[in-house]
Amino acid sequence: MKKSYDPKETEQAIYKTWEKNDYFKPSGEGKPYCIMLPPPNVTGSLHMGHGFQHTLMDALIRYHRMMGFNTLWQPGVDHAGIATQMVVERQLAKEGKTRRELGREKFLERIWAWKEESGGTIGRQMRRMGVSPDWTREAFTMDENLSRAVRKTFIDLYDEGLIYRGKRLVNWDPVLHTAVSDLEVMNEEEEGNLWYFKYPFAFDQSRYVIIATTRPETMLGDTAVAIHPQDKRYQHLIGKTVLLPLANREIPIIADEYVDPEFGTGCVKITPAHDFNDYEVGQRHQLDMINILTFDAKLNENAPKKYQGMDRFEARKLIVADMKNLGLLEKVEPHRLKVPRGDRTQAIIEPWLTDQWFVTTAPLAKPAIEAVEKGEIKFIPENWSKIYFQWMSNIQDWCISRQLWWGHRIPAWYDEQGNIYVAENESEVRQKYHLSLDLPLHQDEDVLDTWFSSALWPFSTLGWPQNTKEFKAFYPTDVLVTAFDIIFFWVARMIMFGLKFTGEIPFHEVYITSLIRDAEGQKMSKSKGNILDPIDLIDGIDLDRLIAKRTANLMQPQMATKIEKATRKEFPEGIPAHGADALRFTFCALATYGRDINFSMSRLSGSRNFCNKLWNAARYVLMNVEEKEFKSAYARRQCTEIQCFSNQWILSRLQHAIEKVHEHFKDYRFDQLAQVLYEFTWHEYCDWYLELSKAVLTDAASSEAERQETQYVLISVLETILRLLHPLMPFLTEDLWQSVAQLLGKSDKTIMLETYPIAEKALVNKCAESDFQWIETIVTAIRNIRSEMNISPSKTLGLFLYKGTDSDQKRLDQYGTLLQSLGKLSEIRWLSEKETPPLSATALCGKMELHIPMAGLIDRDAEMARLKKEIEKFTQDLAISKNKLSNPHFVNNAPKEIVGKERDRAKKAEMALVQFKQQLKKIEKM
Repeated sequence: MKKSYDPKETEQAIYKTWEKNDYFKPSGEGKPYCIMLPPPNVTGSLHMGHGFQHTLMDALIRYHRMMGFNTLWQPGVDHAGIATQMVVERQLAKEGKTRRELGREKFLERIWAWKEESGGTIGRQMRRMGVSPDWTREAFTMDENLSRAVRKTFIDLYDEGLIYRGKRLVNWDPVLHTAVSDLEVMNEEEEGNLWYFKYPFAFDQSRYVIIATTRPETMLGDTAVAIHPQDKRYQHLIGKTVLLPLANREIPIIADEYVDPEFGTGCVKITPAHDFNDYEVGQRHQLDMINILTFDAKLNENAPKKYQGMDRFEARKLIVADMKNLGLLEKVEPHRLKVPRGDRTQAIIEPWLTDQWFVTTAPLAKPAIEAVEKGEIKFIPENWSKIYFQWMSNIQDWCISRQLWWGHRIPAWYDEQGNIYVAENESEVRQKYHLSLDLPLHQDEDVLDTWFSSALWPFSTLGWPQNTKEFKAFYPTDVLVTAFDIIFFWVARMIMFGLKFTGEIPFHEVYITSLIRDAEGQKMSKSKGNILDPIDLIDGIDLDRLIAKRTANLMQPQMATKIEKATRKEFPEGIPAHGADALRFTFCALATYGRDINFSMSRLSGSRNFCNKLWNAARYVLMNVEEKEFKSAYARRQCTEIQCFSNQWILSRLQHAIEKVHEHFKDYRFDQLAQVLYEFTWHEYCDWYLELSKAVLTDAASSEAERQETQYVLISVLETILRLLHPLMPFLTEDLWQSVAQLLGKSDKTIMLETYPIAEKALVNKCAESDFQWIETIVTAIRNIRSEMNISPSKTLGLFLYKGTDSDQKRLDQYGTLLQSLGKLSEIRWLSEKETPPLSATALCGKMELHIPMAGLIDRDAEMARLKKEIEKFTQDLAISKNKLSNPHFVNNAPKEIVGKERDRAKKAEMALVQFKQQLKKIEKM
């Protein structure tokens, strides 16, 4: 074995072997276990959220595969209607073309060609993460079998009266020219204004009411002024009319409880065609709905001629100016308001009146709520069920049509009179509705919301509506692993559609993961320039390439300089390679039940060190287990009864670790799972047991049986550790297991098909654990004294034990030789209570005092002088660090890594001062 682990040399070769041998396919044996991969966008590349969730899903799949389950992890990608169409439209724009010039058919051909060329990026990146879905079943939401399922769903819901077409107010993106859902709209506070306008009374234009608005341009679509029915200031005006300025239309003054008397003047303009709340008021009062905007947010023919064709914001300026010139602008106040923006285009969304298709959701929501209430579906952590209930209880009808060309085209046809016919295709329309062949029909131009097809994902990918063997075996699926931000987009809709069309829940559990943020807790985004690419963390990337990636294709190019500066500050030397296993282990270690996770590069470095620790432990074991000698002993089964204390101890501790691992997998506590495996592997196995094994293997007094037993335990525990870690760290464990398995005579070709460890209660040895804790306490105390007193590790020490119990005496008799070896002791003496301990450094083990005589080990005066010098040095260091850290210019402008190092230096100085002052006190007393 090489001295250090190099993941670049092995990871991709190992993955090719796994995939080539179909190890990811369901075994066909055992209880079914299925996870559906939330389909990433076909346009996408792997981001930190993907890497995080895919790691957790893969850990679950590998664990259950090794536990003997018939596992299926169903992969696939989403056609991502808006995102994909935007990508290809941008390509056309660079060529000076538009999709409308190309035509629908040619444009769709162009998208399919792009999908075949570039759509596999995320799949290749997922393989780099070491994930193990059944790639032979990879699905695409536009595959014909999935598309048939989509059409059937639409037709069935329409025939049942649960899908309808109507003129409704929708969120309209004037850049994409399509409706978008509430969930695709970001409402963030921005600075704006509140304009106060005078609306003259129709019966007396010298008098007026004053209304306040944040959107002056929409006044041209006003059809009423509203007041609160209990507002005594205006009750006498109810039923009167005002003359709408600029449009010269007479509109009524109405009373409605929607009005907030405290907002503005208490009089509000009502624009039913351009505000969702006003739309509801308009429905209650049967007001006209006047749409004044075109699909690209310009004023249309319903506006006065002067404003027609103007952009909405240009029109706003002119309208305000005109109102001022007419003496109808009372005042303008600064006002902070929530502005709706499209999450893809950042364009301000317009409430726009248009014909759209809707799903009536209330009948679907009721059983979906009951499924969670009854515990048929369980949210983990449980608190997310409250969010689910809150949203489902206030659910609105779902607008499912999108004015796009890429996606599932709505299976609806129209005749020249506008009658609607819904069926699989035009031929079936004519048959279903008994239409003559010469009746002209044209298909609806719109496509379905991407989330409509995604809602069928858990069962359409398994062959539904056919009752396939995969559907029968794996549906309902076991767990959905997803983030909280798509509980409403996706989770709720899958539950509604699953119950509606299969009669069963789509999954038993929903594990809601945290969101990955940067080290400062900021959301990772292209505009912030703080995105980390998982592949860069695996392979490493130099600083120049990292800056180039972060500043490419920015929506605001002026941000490039700021992002470059921040990147140089955070990663002055670029990002070193860590390997996939280190990244995966870090993701697991960070996977708490919290809402957010701050990703830490120091944690990633720690995980890389853990990989190296495991590699070095395996090197030691394989160097100390001779194949011929070990196989002979193993074949004679000389190790079935464990005799050596150290071997009894490590095997006992191993059983506890195994039990905890199973508990944490069951509870989705990947953070605690990683901690258990880290603690056992690093501290108990590597730090302690390997040292204990050296004492047996190198001691001439050890018998051949003891050596063989220790060799057996060394390698069998290592092999168990590899199987325990495999779901989290698949590459390294596979690589090491191939060498270890050969010694153990394992016949399987891969660790992933091995049995996951099960705790053996017979190997739990409480006496061995208690005895070892006694040894560990003493040895740790001796090592601490060496460190505190600056005594070289090579120097042997004397140890006096004082005021111990009979139990301490028995343990000393039994383990004295081992203590001498681990503590590097020249002698151990038991002092009677009549004896006075010599001048010593002391520690406690329970009630027993440990005394290490210092005579001859240190020069008291010289050591005191040394300590005083160290105290002076670290006092100066701390003062310098504190001075820098109290300087805002340094903290705000120095590279983040430099500031971090300065904080570490200050902390180190503080800790050193405490330590040296304590040592000085001890020596002064000697």
